[in-house]
Order: sequence, then structure tokens, then C-alpha cells
Amino acid sequence: MKTQVKALVVGGGAVGTSIAYHLAKAGWNDVMLVERDELTSGSTWHAAGLLPLFNMSYATTHIHKYSVDFYKTLEEETGLNAGFAVVGNLRMAQTNERMDEYMLYASTAETCGVNYEWLSPEEIKERWPLIRTDDLKGAIYHTEDGYINPADVTMAMAKGARQRGVEIVRKVQANAFHWNGTAWEVTCTKMVEKGGNLVESGEQFVIIAEHVVTASGNHAQRTAKMLGIKMPAIPVEHTFIVMDQDHELVEWRKTNPEHPVVRDADSQSYAREERGGWILGIYEVGAPARFEHGVPDSFRADLFPLDLDRIAEQYMAMTERVPSCAESGLKDDFNGPICYTPDGNPLVGPAPGLRNMWLAEGFSFGITAAGGTGYYLAQMMVDGEADIDMASLDPKRYSQNWMTTEFAARKNEECYNHVYVLHHPDEEREACRPLRTAPAYDRQKAVGAQFGCVNGWERPNYYGPIDAPKNFDHDSRSFRRGAWWHHAKDEAEAVRNGVGLIDATAFTKHIVKGPGATQFLDWFTCNKLPKVGRINLTYALTSHGTTRTEYTIVRDSEHSYYLVSAGAWTEYDADFLRKAAEDKMDEFGYIEIQDVTTQKGVFAIAGPKSRDVLREVINDADAVSALSNKRFPWLSVQQIELGMCPVKAIRVAYTGELGWELHHPIEMQNYLWDLLTSAGEKYGLKLVGARAQNWLRQEKSYRAFGTELGRDATPAEADLPRFIDNSKSFHGKSAMEAKGICAKCCTILIDGPDDADPWGREVLYTPDGARVGRLTSGGYSVHFGKSIGMGYVTPEMTVEGTKLRVKIQDKLWDAVVTCDSPYDPKNETIRKDC
Repeated sequence: MKTQVKALVVGGGAVGTSIAYHLAKAGWNDVMLVERDELTSGSTWHAAGLLPLFNMSYATTHIHKYSVDFYKTLEEETGLNAGFAVVGNLRMAQTNERMDEYMLYASTAETCGVNYEWLSPEEIKERWPLIRTDDLKGAIYHTEDGYINPADVTMAMAKGARQRGVEIVRKVQANAFHWNGTAWEVTCTKMVEKGGNLVESGEQFVIIAEHVVTASGNHAQRTAKMLGIKMPAIPVEHTFIVMDQDHELVEWRKTNPEHPVVRDADSQSYAREERGGWILGIYEVGAPARFEHGVPDSFRADLFPLDLDRIAEQYMAMTERVPSCAESGLKDDFNGPICYTPDGNPLVGPAPGLRNMWLAEGFSFGITAAGGTGYYLAQMMVDGEADIDMASLDPKRYSQNWMTTEFAARKNEECYNHVYVLHHPDEEREACRPLRTAPAYDRQKAVGAQFGCVNGWERPNYYGPIDAPKNFDHDSRSFRRGAWWHHAKDEAEAVRNGVGLIDATAFTKHIVKGPGATQFLDWFTCNKLPKVGRINLTYALTSHGTTRTEYTIVRDSEHSYYLVSAGAWTEYDADFLRKAAEDKMDEFGYIEIQDVTTQKGVFAIAGPKSRDVLREVINDADAVSALSNKRFPWLSVQQIELGMCPVKAIRVAYTGELGWELHHPIEMQNYLWDLLTSAGEKYGLKLVGARAQNWLRQEKSYRAFGTELGRDATPAEADLPRFIDNSKSFHGKSAMEAKGICAKCCTILIDGPDDADPWGREVLYTPDGARVGRLTSGGYSVHFGKSIGMGYVTPEMTVEGTKLRVKIQDKLWDAVVTCDSPYDPKNETIRKDC
């Protein structure tokens, strides 16, 4: 057995074996995998093996699609049949709203090349007469997926890995990880059987690995403790039952093909054939989290007792959906742990704060995701980046500073029972909230704020009626224009015509200073650094030249900078910033980095009357001139006093209107809130939420990180040449130039339906039906009175006036490429003087 390798994979389930296989296939010829028990002995062995392509996430859809395509090739390569039954996947809808959900998904699926077809209740009944359809509205049907035997596909990948030189060692447990500065020293212990249990033999050895990947499944909490990090990967009980033979099904199969996987989303269940009967899987309310603090040593390939009462409703719904199975009876049951995360997406990527430590944890759909995860993670490890933007799966989306075991367990339970809940694009889940609140939260709530959750922070999405019932926000969600839409429209119009106040406290804020700060940031970002007292928008790039992070850089002094970035990505940005600075400190000199996100509150005041409101409260001998262009020009920063509150005021506005960001001591936030809202009364100041702000920034073609900006496109492809200083050297520059422009970002205006706007997940076509791109953002333009969106198309389609079509609610709507910043393209409004 080797004791020194290029990469060590810890965990021998479907995910771990796929990673080992793909690392070897990508060219690493010194890969090893260790498994504490037997391959597949974790959740893999009791997984139902379904392979659903249906997913609202662009990245996850690509991962699932790769898996489905890859699994079909394994037998030819390895000689092992992975047990892939390509029977298709039928998702039924009992309501029109469920069909709306499927239509939004279908448009996303088209952007990833996933095929589907629509079926009416009559067509379903004609194809599969055992299914009751009188209460259905329709279904979406994928023909290319189905189900697979989890153990067989894992063994096939393991054999493929061995054929490519991977060493796989069973009954070896990783017990400690130590980074020696250049490699990981992994202390391992051989495991032995004793009395039916798996116990440590006492025989220890150390494996030296340049890279380590943890794919420890249900043991993720133990792994996290050994690494000294937090991971919100905690298992939840999942039940599926095997029913006895359905005699009508047996007769049907004598002359007909197998049924597709049948998903009855409105009844929280799925079903597939199994030897003349049915397997029924359930996502019910009340399934508990397990192993919050680690898996007991006595738990191996074990299960939990079946709780029939918990799944009775779904069981009865199955007998109504397929009446012929009503007398089948129960043959077997599986109630085992399946790892989850709060948002249902796995944790895939670099571990926070650690070098060459990679996580592949928290897979609630592990069989479906295993193949694609191995492929794209291997790209990240071997090549530096994946072909797709993997940020939505990055482990650092959950901060080490506030994420706890209790939070993860409760949110994972919620995520489990939400698998088949309608996934509105504007959904806001309630568990563990409120948790992180800015001081003004109670004041905002008292005046009708309806909150969303960003990185744990409560942030107003919009302001509804003050006397709104407790469930107002929940009832207003929709795949079309929900009840909130009119409130957001009023808020957006107030910013364009008067003045609005936005809470932006969730922004990520860092101070970077020291003798090496200037040289470091000049290398780290692609734009010119601002002069003292000025600001610049800039980007930090990946090694592939794509966009890793967007920053607003404020230069406070010669070697001190204040960096503002997206609120959803605090840990993600902090980790990248710190690691980059550590790497360059010997070259540039000492660099100090402070995360001050929770120390600074932020209010954004914007609109034609924003200067008038600030003049009411600014502590200056000449309040009129204090905020003029001469004394306070656009894209500059000043320390001012608003009443008794010291404020770092930045003259910039994400809405594209005259405005300022007011960064203030968080402990003074309520004072400042009261001061501004009181002063704003005579000017009609309106409180504004994130949804209106999102619409307004699209009218200005302001790209957002996580939508238009990400690790799959360069700033040049985002069409941001004014923020790229080609006269200097910066990280990722040569790669950016070598990549060229494969697709390009543009803004489009859409003559869409009267009751719906795009959400930023829709496919784009030419008028003659050629697929040319996808939307990354969408909404409504109060200035143009129609839908608006931003997205990527082939470069030749970005010319102003180009006709496109966008798919919304399964129909194609006319759209046209507009100029960059269609609202106030010359920035006259934002530069407005007294």
C-alpha cells in the first residue's frame, strides 16, 4: 500500500469513487482512495438510485446531466453492468402552479441541453393506464434518465478507477489530518471486524498526500471536527418502502415496457417498478436529522425503524394514484440516513481556510450527482477551474463565523421536507429565522418589511402593508407576478422619481492595509486602483481569467483600502482574499486583512431627491455645498456627520440614480434610521427592498456577482472593458486574453406576458428558433414599462437592435437587445449636481 500520493480520496461511496476515477482520467496517475468499511457501505447502499435531471440550478443540472450520460458508458469501459434502467422520469402536476414550476424548469433545462416533453392527462393515461390521471393538469417527461443500481454503478466506477491506476484500500479509517506546509499528513488506522462491529485495530500509519478530498457522507461532522472547520452536512432520515407484487402491473408488463419513474410531487412521493411491485419513496414533514455530532461507531450499513404513521398520508396517496397496488402490501422498508445541506446543494470545492483540502459532502441526491461531481471537481483540482461556475456549490457559502450545528440540523430537516414543495423563485424558507438581524430589523418589520435571507442576514425584499397578516409574504409567492410585485413596482418608481432608502447592511466589507496592500491589490484586481478619497469598481480573477469576485474599492489612504463585495459571499470572498494575500506577502510586504462586515451597517439612499434629504441632517456649515459635485463628486468617498452619526459616505448608487451609500457604525444604526426616515418625510421618502433594487440595476446593465459575473465568464465576456486596465499585469490576465470571448453579456427588453416576468433562468432563441444563450437575471423595468433581462448570447447577437425570443411560461416572447445602460446611458442622472 502506498504511503505517499498526489491525491487521497477519503470515502468509498458513489461520490468518492467517482472523484478518484475522474482524477485519474484527468491525468493524475498517483491517486488513492481509502474507505473505513466496505465500498458503498454508507448511504450509497440504501439509496433508491434515481437519476432525476429535473433541477432549477444551472450548475447542478449540468452535473446531473453529465452523470446520466457518463453512467451509460461504464459497461463498455469496465465490463460491469451498472444496472442503468433508462425508463424515463414522469413528473406529474395536480395544480396549474405546479405546471408553472415545471415550465420555469423546462426553460432552464433547455439552456443545459436537457430534453423533455409535455404530456396531458389523457396522454399519460393512454401510455400508462394503471396511473389515475383525472386530478392531473399534466406532466413533464424526461426520456433519457431513470434509475440505476447504486452499488453496481459504484463498483463500476471503482473498477474504472483501478484500471486507471487508482489504489483503493478498504477497512482504513482516516483519524487525523495535519498540513505540514507542503502536503497533508493523514494519520490512518486499520479497521477490523469484532462482534459484528467495526473497530480500530490499533495499527496506525501515515499517508502523505499533496491533495486530500473528503467524501465522507454521513460522517461529515466527524470530518469537520478533524479539520477544525464547520460543515452544514448532516443526515436526515429518508424512507422508501418496497411493495409486494401488483398483479395488474405484472399482467401489463407481459406485453409492455417498464413504467418511467413516477413522481407525484404534490403528494411528496416518487415510485418506480421493482420486480412486479413498486418502490415508493417519500419526502414527508417530520423526518428528523441524525448524527448531528457524529455517527456512532456501532452504526454501519444499518437502518432506522420504520415510522409508518409519518408516511401514512403519502402511502395512501400512492394507492390512489395507482389503484392496482392498493392490495399489494408491504414487502420491505428502508429508513436510512441521507446527508443534506440547508439549501439542498452539496458542498463541493476548497475547504475554508485550508490548502489543498477539497470537500465533496452533503449529497442528498448522491447517486445522481456522483458522476458529474467527480468530473467537475477533478477539473477544479487538476486544471484550476471547472467548465461551469461551481460557486453555488462552494462550501464557503455557509460562513464559519455564524453557522452552527443546530442551524444546520434544523435547516436540513426543512430542506428535506421541501424537496417537493413548490420551489418559487421568490421562496423564503422560515426555519431558523430570524437569526442574523441588523439593529433596524424591528423598525423595518414594524413598517411592513417582508424579509429575505442572505447569508443568514434578514434583508427587506419589499415593504408590504403595515397591517399585513403574518403569512403575507408566503401567500404572495408565485411563478408569475406575485402580490408583492405591485409593492416592488411602487418602490422602484419612487427611486426613479423621488427618493428611496435601502438597507444594504449585508454587504461584505473588508479592510486591506499595510505596506504591501497597494502592490497586492494592484496585482489582485484588473482595474486601476483609485486615488485616495476615490472609489473604483474592479474584479479579482481566477487563474483561468474568469471572474472570481467583484469589489468596490475605496481608497482611504496611501496603503489602506476598504473593500465592499456581495453580501451572499462573505466567507467565499474572505477566504480567497486571505489566501491570495498570504501567497504574495513575501513579494509585496506585510498585508493586513480585517473582515468588518458585522461592524458596519449600510444604508443606500437614492433618487433625485436624495441630496435634499441628506442636506436636512448633514452636520456641515454649508449643507448646500457639502453634497455638491464640486465638494463631493461622483465616485468619491468622504467622512461626514449625519446628526450625531459618523458616516463613510460613498457617492455611488446600485440603482443608477443620484445617491450615496452610508456606511456607519452598526451600533448607531437605529439612530441613523430614525434620522433619515424623519428627514425624508417631507420629500416622500419610500422604503425600498432588494427586489426593486434588482430591477433598477438591470435598467443600468449593472452586472451582479452570482448571476452575470462568475467563474464561467471573464470580465471581457461580461462586456466590461472599462473596468479592465490592460496596461498593467494582474492575476489571470494572460488566461483572460487567451480565452477570448466565447459568449457575451447584454441587456434585453422583452415584450412578455401581462402577468409574468423572467426570473433569470430562461433560454434565449433567435426569431428563427436557434438557441443562442440564456438569461442570468430578469425582472420588470418601471422606466420602459415592460420586462427586462440580462444574459449571455453568442457575441454576434449582442449588437443593439438584435431581435431575440425568450421562453417564459413555455411560450416564446419577442425581445430586443438594447444598449448598455438603457436607462440614462450617459450617466447624467447619477452625476446630477445641485
